[in-house]
Amino acid sequence: MKLTKIETNIKRNLYLNITSNLNLMPCSKPIENQVINIYPHLQSQSIIGFGAAITQSSAYVLNNIDKNIADKIIDEYFSKDGLNNSICRLPIGSSDFSTKSYSYSYKEDLTDFSIENDKLIIQTIKMAKKRFSDLKFLASPWSPPAFMKNNNNLYHGGKLLEKYYSLWAKYLVRYVIEYKKENINIDYMTIQNEPNASQSWESCTYTSQEEANLLKNYLFPIFKENGLNTKFLIWDHNKEGLLNRAISEFIDNSALDYAAGAAFHWYTGSNFENIRLFHNLFPNKLLIHTEGCTGYSNFKAKDELFNAELYASEIIGDFNAGANAFIDWNLVLDYKGGPNHKNNNCNSPIMINKGNNGYIKTPSFYYLSQFCKYIKQDAKKIASSTYTDDINVISFKNTNNSIIIVLLNKTDNNKEFNLCYKNYFFHDNLDSHAIVTFIINGDE
Repeated sequence: MKLTKIETNIKRNLYLNITSNLNLMPCSKPIENQVINIYPHLQSQSIIGFGAAITQSSAYVLNNIDKNIADKIIDEYFSKDGLNNSICRLPIGSSDFSTKSYSYSYKEDLTDFSIENDKLIIQTIKMAKKRFSDLKFLASPWSPPAFMKNNNNLYHGGKLLEKYYSLWAKYLVRYVIEYKKENINIDYMTIQNEPNASQSWESCTYTSQEEANLLKNYLFPIFKENGLNTKFLIWDHNKEGLLNRAISEFIDNSALDYAAGAAFHWYTGSNFENIRLFHNLFPNKLLIHTEGCTGYSNFKAKDELFNAELYASEIIGDFNAGANAFIDWNLVLDYKGGPNHKNNNCNSPIMINKGNNGYIKTPSFYYLSQFCKYIKQDAKKIASSTYTDDINVISFKNTNNSIIIVLLNKTDNNKEFNLCYKNYFFHDNLDSHAIVTFIINGDE
């Protein structure tokens, strides 16, 4: 049985290094030492895919560099030879990663409603869809228009005034309809980005009761009335609050039938058990990682490997716990980690060189590639086990029956292992601070 190995090892200057035609060897009896087991018939959740956010900042960068460079970056993310990204997040209105603050309407009758400020985002989406036509979209609001809030401000949290719940729901319907006119379907929508945070940029806070009320009595009915198929996700904040929020909204506030699942971020630690508990309690609900990034580090080598390993360990932990999709934050940023109107600069997997004369694929990009390039849309998560906590492992079965196995070693020591699949095994060594993807071609 043939095996393909793809390795990224920054210390050895290996980036997606491919070794083909390796042999899985038959074994007459079970191997007992240094075993990583793959169980292809123990299948769990389906995978929606991987992606990133097309923020106004990312769109601005792509539309202000040489077109050939922009096309290459879009290819890196969305082409069949690139990451095959299949889902993107879109801010509804401005976010911290916008070049300016804006709403689509400033009037109570919404007669001035316009998505003109999103034109660069829409152009970027259309570029991406030329590479991946079945691209899915998840949209998130950072703040309702200022006049709808009790602080009359897009910033610093504040509350959506209850008298505007209906108008806000109509506003979001209008957003989906206007995007539909551009041949862009909003497949998923979170009710609010980070509803527990009062930020110095666009933000709005909701209790679980308020979010459930908005969903049940305003959003769900008006979207259904307008024949829109957008699915709603609750929470969209850090994982430590995921389960409590879900219990409160789904059980205590009777919103279970109105949401397709929940969204979460990574900023306060791994908290993978919260994902697992949610998945066990609500096995038919979706779980989507909608945002994660690291602070801007000006490409310091000491930070970049850490950042890359953070992406990999997050993906492995999320999907092993029951997640269906992983969405990164900004698709691309300039060399300063922007631009944005709040100077809240971040890293992204691809960043533009100073002078706009090219781009850098950071180690994070290559670590993401170990998953995104090979785990296809609608793959099934399959079970696996490892003999040591020093090796993180995850495995999938694609619709063509190929098996994808990803191993991550974040330690300073090399690790030997025996990869066991059915009645076959492969002995290998996983270098320190390396990540490896194995592909077993479909045989069933």
